[in-house]
Amino acid sequence: MEVKAHLNGLRVAPRKVRAVANLLKGRDVRVADDQLAVMVRRSVPALGKLIKSAIANAENNYHMVHENLFIKNITVDEGVKFKRFIPKGFGRAAPIEKKTSRVTVVLDERVAGLKRTPKERTQTKEQQTSGEQEQAQAKQPMRKPVTTKQEPKRKGILGLGRRLFQRKTI
Repeated sequence: MEVKAHLNGLRVAPRKVRAVANLLKGRDVRVADDQLAVMVRRSVPALGKLIKSAIANAENNYHMVHENLFIKNITVDEGVKFKRFIPKGFGRAAPIEKKTSRVTVVLDERVAGLKRTPKERTQTKEQQTSGEQEQAQAKQPMRKPVTTKQEPKRKGILGLGRRLFQRKTI
């Protein structure tokens, strides 16, 4: 069964998004996620988020197994173009088209019909809650050791600079 996710209005030109998307076609979702983690392109965070959204749709709506999913197809189409103008010499203006992209991701199963049982779903939720508790404990800031108050350090020779250069004269 195919699962789709859409991204409209990505503020990156379609040609630049296709360069990243073509590398991900046909790959396992885990491999694709690892591939995106090491790429340095402007469209990578948006594509990663879109693939994670498609995975979440597959797991929650169709009870598919995460390890069984692969990227069947990614299509990148032109979105709307923002039309702007830039000033040129002799009072002229030149048009600028700021291009956007419309991305569609289609996920499919490697082994058809492999579903997660209700028991496995409850176990994964329990594991997630225990993982969230561990993350919450890790996020707590470390306490600083209690120190005694120290006297402020004086600059110069016994605060001489402060006495010589006062704002108001006596």
